[in-house]
Amino acid sequence: MMDLLVAWQRWIYDGVRGMLLEFSQSGDVWLLASMAATGVLFGAIHALTPGHGKTILASYLAGSRSGFMRALSVSTLLAATHVLTAVLIAFFAAHLMERSFVGGGRAPALETLSRVLLAGIGAWLLFRALKAPSHRDHGEGFGVALTAGLVPCPLTLFVVVAALSRGVPLAGLMFAASMLAGIALTLGLVAVLAVAGRRAFLSVAERRGTAITGLSRGLDALAGFLIILFAGLDLLR
Repeated sequence: MMDLLVAWQRWIYDGVRGMLLEFSQSGDVWLLASMAATGVLFGAIHALTPGHGKTILASYLAGSRSGFMRALSVSTLLAATHVLTAVLIAFFAAHLMERSFVGGGRAPALETLSRVLLAGIGAWLLFRALKAPSHRDHGEGFGVALTAGLVPCPLTLFVVVAALSRGVPLAGLMFAASMLAGIALTLGLVAVLAVAGRRAFLSVAERRGTAITGLSRGLDALAGFLIILFAGLDLLR
């Protein structure tokens, strides 16, 4: 399945590069519309591959008390930060990704910063859950989203850099916006499933007479532990 997703990505990316080249020569606005539609599909498929904060998002929401709307706002912010970071690097800080561009358009400095900050957030969640009853800060979810999103989207970097090199920055920005929409769709689905799973689990536990307060604190602690674990594993790669 993963090989198929990667093959689809490669096929779409090759098509987008061709569209960029053709648009730079013809200025055909219909090509921009085609790129936007392709970008939504591209973003949704791309977000299914490893990375993009899915495990961090699901871990946090599984231990939080967020409802569906708040979970969707957190997932949308994560997607927006993920794409916007790539756009800003392409326009203003290309030196951050020059040494690793061939390896996938990564920005190692930002990736390391993101994982260290996430580990800190996870440690705080774990400490708070073990020390005292949870009083969740409504800003925590947004902090998780912004921190996880610091890792730039490598394929957005590729496309925006390619657009800049051909003198059509608007095309790159339009494609990045459509990528954001696609990534947000996939992350939104992950967020909805995480909240639904948590609610179903708590509902079953409550029917069996389990103390919900203690169970909620346990989920809080588990979320903190998993965030530390995933951030640490990423740092060790």
